[in-house]
Amino acid sequence: MTFKEKIARFFMGRNGPDRFYRFLIICCLVLLVINLFARSAVIYAAELLLLGYAFFRFMSKNLYKRQAENRKYMELENKVTGFFRLQKRKFSDRKTHVYRTCPSCKKHLRLPKKKGQHNVCCPVCGNNFSVRV
Repeated sequence: MTFKEKIARFFMGRNGPDRFYRFLIICCLVLLVINLFARSAVIYAAELLLLGYAFFRFMSKNLYKRQAENRKYMELENKVTGFFRLQKRKFSDRKTHVYRTCPSCKKHLRLPKKKGQHNVCCPVCGNNFSVRV
């Protein structure tokens, strides 16, 4: 058996790198750069803990739990990035559209910027409500 086959067999059935793993490694690198200037033992300990946890996740054979952790991380990441995407859209549409929230389902609705009172039907939940623009 060649060395490549031995390595491939060793990593078979393991979790490997996923988005949460990459996030942990990036956090570890950021702490490393901060610690270059701060020289703190607490930051060094946090680096080691993050690196150890990332390595543990990378080598873990419990795929179900690691996938569940990654799924939770992805949900949180999508909430944060979704907020910033909405703010970017609001800013780019500020001259032609206004954004209002449906009182029933809390979804953001993009409405044309026409002054006055308007009746709006939410496309998600079908709730009718009035909006003043």
